[in-house]
Amino acid sequence: MKCCLLSAATLLLFAGALAAVSAPATLRQAADSDGMLIGTAVRPMQFSETLYSATLAREFNMIEPEDALKWWVIRREENDFDFTQGDEVVRFAEAHNMKVRGHCLVWHQYNPAWLSPADFTPAQLSDLLKDHINRMMKHYAGHVFAWDVVNEAFDEKGRLRESIWYNQPGIGLADQGTRYIEQAFRWAHEADPQALLFYNEAEAETLNRKADAIYEMVKDFRRRGVPIDGIGMQVHIPNLQIDSAALAANMSRLTKLGVQVQITELDVAIPVSPDKKPLHPDDLQRQAEVYKEVAAACLQTRGCTAIQTWGFTDKYSWVGSHSRGTRGAALPFGSSYARKPAYQALFEELASPSKRHNYRDSGSLPGASLPLLRFHMHL
Repeated sequence: MKCCLLSAATLLLFAGALAAVSAPATLRQAADSDGMLIGTAVRPMQFSETLYSATLAREFNMIEPEDALKWWVIRREENDFDFTQGDEVVRFAEAHNMKVRGHCLVWHQYNPAWLSPADFTPAQLSDLLKDHINRMMKHYAGHVFAWDVVNEAFDEKGRLRESIWYNQPGIGLADQGTRYIEQAFRWAHEADPQALLFYNEAEAETLNRKADAIYEMVKDFRRRGVPIDGIGMQVHIPNLQIDSAALAANMSRLTKLGVQVQITELDVAIPVSPDKKPLHPDDLQRQAEVYKEVAAACLQTRGCTAIQTWGFTDKYSWVGSHSRGTRGAALPFGSSYARKPAYQALFEELASPSKRHNYRDSGSLPGASLPLLRFHMHL
């Protein structure tokens, strides 16, 4: 009997030691254990910085170029595609077993100077956009698993923005509502039938007029067989406040239509002073709470398949320049790559089995190897 008791105790000790060894220690390990994608936007010119590349490879299983696949980088000249920076991102990802999201194919901003509405007819713009989507997606087929096909097409009132692609002069579908968005998705699917296709939007993560317009578009697209696989929610938070219940409700209603939801550009800004005084501990704690609430809303929503921050170190965040120095420190890592409370909050949510839905209950959702199949649901 004594022998058996000792044996049981030994087994308990061994089990405890094994659990300690296998417990996740990074965001990536925590996400991998649940088949979740944890990603960040990247700048390939920073890959040569040792701390940048080491932190990136250690902590994330997905990356997305901030600018390297946008028109103004890819096509500085009309007939010249420069894939150099995008290819660097793909090489880094494949060397470290990471997935790549493509961003973005259609946007009204950050287009090259030669792409002026005054210089093209709708028919010419239609041919130009179709060719651009086709060449981009075929170049990265098999390397980029998902694309933000159209970015930020709605305004804050839920109306379509006037843009070169919609109605200035547009691609020949002006005043036909979301038809130009639909056309872009159809062209993208033809170019790479295996890629997941997302519509990406800012300030539409909770319940408002813009979010309602996107919901109605997705419902219409799904009903008519338009090839849309997901919605990207940017979730740039400027004021340390998030209505997490509304976020979860919006995610839920979208996924019930049969599409995935991914958080694509998460950051949570903190007030900063021009003289670079230390950040207030209360602000850092509140920032961590917001990260926690956003992650929890995703992890508890079946069909939310990724959490991605817009950059990962405050050293290279866009927030400071965009806010003219009034806000910053928006990311999980500080400027010296130290882990902030926001990092710990994200980690704890990803690493806690009691706070996750089980993706493996559905073969159409990502498993541990992160295949990310199309998320089909019969309406």
